[in-house]
Formats: sequence, C-alpha cells, structure tokens
Amino acid sequence: MAATAACSIRGRFLGFTITSGVKCFAPKQFRWVSSTRCTSTQAAFCAHLDREIASIKEAGTWKEERIITSKQAVNITVQGSDRKILNFCANNYLGLSSHPDVIAAGIAGMKTHGAGLSSVRFICGTQDIHKELEAKIAKFHGREDAILYPSCFDANGGFFECLLSQEDAVFSDALNHASIIDGIRLCKAKKYVFKHRDMKELEEKLQEASGARLRVIATDGVFSMDGSVSPLRDICRLADQYKALVFVDEAHSTGFFGKTGRGTEEFHGVSGQPDVICSTLGKALGGAAGGYTTGPKQLTDILRQRSRPYLFSNTLPPAVVCCASKVFDMLLSSAALAGKVHDLTHRFRSEMAAAGFAVGGDKEHPICPVMLGDARLATQFADKMLEKGIYVVGFSFPVVPKGTARIRVQISAAHSYEDIDRTVEAFTAVGRELGTI
Repeated sequence: MAATAACSIRGRFLGFTITSGVKCFAPKQFRWVSSTRCTSTQAAFCAHLDREIASIKEAGTWKEERIITSKQAVNITVQGSDRKILNFCANNYLGLSSHPDVIAAGIAGMKTHGAGLSSVRFICGTQDIHKELEAKIAKFHGREDAILYPSCFDANGGFFECLLSQEDAVFSDALNHASIIDGIRLCKAKKYVFKHRDMKELEEKLQEASGARLRVIATDGVFSMDGSVSPLRDICRLADQYKALVFVDEAHSTGFFGKTGRGTEEFHGVSGQPDVICSTLGKALGGAAGGYTTGPKQLTDILRQRSRPYLFSNTLPPAVVCCASKVFDMLLSSAALAGKVHDLTHRFRSEMAAAGFAVGGDKEHPICPVMLGDARLATQFADKMLEKGIYVVGFSFPVVPKGTARIRVQISAAHSYEDIDRTVEAFTAVGRELGTI
C-alpha cells in the first residue's frame, strides 16, 4: 500500500491526498490515472522525496502557490477570496501586463502572424516582427543589435558557454541571479566569485587572472532579492583598467530604473560602457515571456550561430513579440511611467521607515524588501497581509540566506498614492500584532 501511495505522486491524480501531502484540485475531466507500473525503486525514490518535503515544511520554508483568477494587475482576484486583492508582489513594474493597448497588439499579432512558428529561428521561425522587435531593443539600449531568447534565463545561459574557453576568465558577483551562475557553470573559463559589490576583491581577482585571454565581469544590474544596485561605475572603471568586458543582467531595471528607464547604466551615468546587456520581456516590458541580449553586431552574429538556447528552442510566439514591441513603442516615446515608479517608491520607503520597519535595498529602487529575519514570521506576516486585502509574499531560505527572511514589496507605476498609504497602514497593523515594530 505504501508503495502504491508513493508511486501515485507520478500520476494517480484521483483527488485524494497523496504521500507528499499535496491534494489534487484539478477538475474531474482533467484527472488521470497512470498505467506506469510501480516499482520498488520508484517507491524508494518517492519516499526519499517525502522526507525532503517534510524537512522543508518543518523548517517553515515550504512555498504555497496562491492561484490568481484574474488578469495580472494592481487589483487581482485570488482563489478562495471573494474580494479584490491589492497586488504588491509582481514584477509588473510599469503596470503594462494588462494594458489594453498591449493586449490589443498581442491579439492583432496573432491574427496576422499566427499562434506560433513551430520552429526554431534558423529553420523557419523568424518573422518580420521578430526582426522589428530586435531593432527596437537595440535602439532603446543604444546598441548595434539584439537577439531574442525564450527567456532571460536562456539569454544568460546561452552567453558564456559559446564564447568563453579554458583560456578565459569570468568574474561573478556572489549574489548574481541563478541564470548567470548556471550559465557560467556551463563554460570552461576559469571562474572567480567576488563578495557582493566588493570592488577591492574584484580587483584582486582581476589581477590574479592577468594572463587570461578574455576577462568578463558578470553582474546583475539590480539584485532582485535585495533591491541593491550594482556599483556599475566602479565595475566599468576596473574593466577599463584591466581590459575586461562587462556583462550586465538588467532584468530588474529595464524600462523603469534610471531617468528614462534605460537601467543601471543610465542610473550610474555610464550609458554605453557595459559591453553586453541581457534583459527580460517578462517583467516590466509586458510581462509575458522572452529575453534578449544586446551589444555589438559581431556578438549577436556569433550567438545566432552557437548559442544553444537560441538554436534549439522554438521562437517566441507572435502574441508575445507584438506585446513587447508595443511596450517599446511606448517607452521610446515617453519616460513618464519610469518617473511615476520613482515617486511611488520614495513614498513607500519613507512611510515604512517612519512606521519603524527596516526596508532593505537602495532607496531609489522599487524592490523594497521589508526585513523580518525569521522564515515562519515572514510566512505568517504575508498571510495576515492577505487577510487585509494586500498580496505580498514572504521570502526565506533557500531563496535568500538563512536568517534574512523578508517580505519583498514591489512598486508599480499602476499603483496609486492611496494604494501605497493603504499598504503601509496594513503593514503597520500586522507589525504591531506580531510584535515586529
């Protein structure tokens, strides 16, 4: 019986609670029974997973997925609640994920160019709209060319392996995103990790690798769990001094950070100095999917020939391409949304500080981590915020280091000043109830 129950995690969705403790909520017509024979090896494997799951729950770091039943927006509906919930945890920084003009562009793209290409780019998967979007991306960033990927994770993963060999060296900030870490792991270059934003240690490692053919410094523009901004001016200075290339992941800055939304390089006054920029279409730029790399034309040319995620992944579907293209049209014509994000961020951070909360990150950035420390407390705090109609999520290990659990609040241009004030009031009430302020 135990073996049968354990094996059910593979495919026996019958509506009862299986050994992992996860209940199937799928409608009856979508439930299925696996015909796969249960073996002792499978049972042992599933029993091992049960123990892992139990340990995660015991540590208070188990992550439940709340189910949204509406469009992604400032006001959403969540399964189990009969009222509108104010959303403060999406990467929807510009509030464009459900903008009517963006949706209309996606619908129009499907009508003229279809639902998908059923192909990778180099076979029969490149349409005129893909080249138009790549040109807009390059123009927005002031670069020669751009290349689209299914995600920014793929863009990062497809960069290092096809360009760097054992003769080269790559330097990575200790808190870089997992996609940069995984991308670097795939390449044969010698790897150096420097302490988070520690320029002294970076310089020491650059000196240590003085004999390398190519040296690449890789950094997030903004570190998503902390809202901390990379010291890009200093990185570019060291890169010039030691003849290194600079690679920046701008996923949490493109479109909304910097005076006109050009990201970390604009914020630090070093526009054009980073050699390579990777970013995403799946956050501020419409929120659907997709990523890209932009830089010299020679770089995008070689990536089209050798970058495995590009060569072996289906091309971005027309709806996604047209939605993102419409967003770039909006950003190229006005920087008003970036200015609103800045103003709302200042209001939230100043009011939270006045209420007695410790808010991490750089004061200019809309990622506002409310530091709580304890994982269970962060989860409990988020649950109580939801009861007050505010959707935020607690982050804990392994997403962030142990002992640094927090509620990550993200500000959107679609929020109002009233939304900010209401959320601060809810934080204050829950904070007093739980004894955190």
